[in-house]
Amino acid sequence: MADGYARTKGISAFVTTFGVGELSDVNGLAGSFAENVPVIEIVGSPTTAIQANKKLVHHTLGDGDFFRFEKMHEEVTAGIAHLTADNALTEIDCVLLIAITEKRPVYINLPIGIATITVSKPQSKLNSQPEQLTVVEAAILAEVEQALQQAQRPVIIAGHEILSYHIEQQLDAFIQKFNLPITTLPLGKSAFNEDDAHYLGTYTGSTTDEPLRSRVNTADLVLLLGAKLTDSATSGFSFGFTDQQIISIGSTEVLFYGDQQEKVQLDHFVSALATLSFSRFTGEIIPVKRTENLAIADENLSQKQFWKMVEEFLISGDTIIGEQGTSFFGLTNVPLKKAVHFISQPLWGSIGYTFLSALGSQLANKDSRHLLFIGDGSLQLTVQELGTAIREKLAPIVFVINNNGYTVEREIHGATEQYNYIPMWDYQKLPFVFGGTEQTVATYKVSTEIELDEVMKTARNDTERMQWIEVVMDQEDAPELLKKLGKIFAKQNA
Repeated sequence: MADGYARTKGISAFVTTFGVGELSDVNGLAGSFAENVPVIEIVGSPTTAIQANKKLVHHTLGDGDFFRFEKMHEEVTAGIAHLTADNALTEIDCVLLIAITEKRPVYINLPIGIATITVSKPQSKLNSQPEQLTVVEAAILAEVEQALQQAQRPVIIAGHEILSYHIEQQLDAFIQKFNLPITTLPLGKSAFNEDDAHYLGTYTGSTTDEPLRSRVNTADLVLLLGAKLTDSATSGFSFGFTDQQIISIGSTEVLFYGDQQEKVQLDHFVSALATLSFSRFTGEIIPVKRTENLAIADENLSQKQFWKMVEEFLISGDTIIGEQGTSFFGLTNVPLKKAVHFISQPLWGSIGYTFLSALGSQLANKDSRHLLFIGDGSLQLTVQELGTAIREKLAPIVFVINNNGYTVEREIHGATEQYNYIPMWDYQKLPFVFGGTEQTVATYKVSTEIELDEVMKTARNDTERMQWIEVVMDQEDAPELLKKLGKIFAKQNA
């Protein structure tokens, strides 16, 4: 939940108990670490006296070592602070700066007694922004400028770190000033306004539709900004360009045609791109194709038709959360409206993540309409937080895709194997199990195009209640991108 809050608000914090509580959150922290999400974990631990005397207290391994769990966090956090009366102020500031600048989780161990000590009020605010580019950053910026000046067919690929640093507007200023064509990876969807004429679509490697695939693959300069070429983002590393075409500017790595350079502060650097001076691009830009005049029939819902109907249902300013599975791969090629924020977890890929993330995001921004798309298998892992959503009076629109099991796994391996089936629940009634009433939740179950169309019309206007929509589709049906990707992964795993 904290991860989703941070993706929308910019940063978040949560508190856990020592040992049993903090270890339950390691998986979530790993996802935040992998995808550059600044989350602060505050662990309430025993008093300093108990720790110093190695007392055998509950929630420990019974050996008097109070640093074991802290050490376990070292690989999934960017900074750790174990607070004492002497170091609390400096250590807290230190890890906060790490979270803000690196956009990664940090860990604070707070012994009970330390939480109540009196400290002096800080005299100034934390300052994470340098006043000007460093010498190294200025030199790299000049090289980027020269490359763009010489390029005849440049293309920009934006990634998830643009979202992590909340620098979408700075990226937009750069694109608009120089009239550059831009695409995003699935890991980074919504980093650029997909309703803009400069937007070419979502690039997914060899599975990308034409003409986008050829436009990117034949570019003489591919400028990656905050992007990582992961397997799930590029259909098994099947992107069609080489190191000799790539300049990559990221938060942890800068590469020029395969050669590693010194690092830059990404947000500061992207902001500076609009200050460059080179000729505006004058070549052809073919924007992403959108669904128009969609016909609705009294037929069973297919994956293909469902995502087209979703495209027409979206409005500007939405927050869309796509579960890693059928939902994510269905949404990847859905063109978004202006000012839409897209949340997913395609790098870490912990199923069930999005249900919690959607709730955290809506807590962070209740003014944005939130739409969650999640499969039945993923939902069964984290559905208990539905009670939290109802308690907090949240009103997302939830599409539960019921296709009787793990569709992603079926596409990759074991289409008819028992392990890809799950218990069949009565999903339409779940909200009432967790405290929902007809005053707080509207529930529906649809299996045809007409049924979904009618429910969408109703849900669009019923904004005060949670909309819980069970969408039944054939278990052997899948988004076209997932079918292609499944074949690629199956071949690679053979």
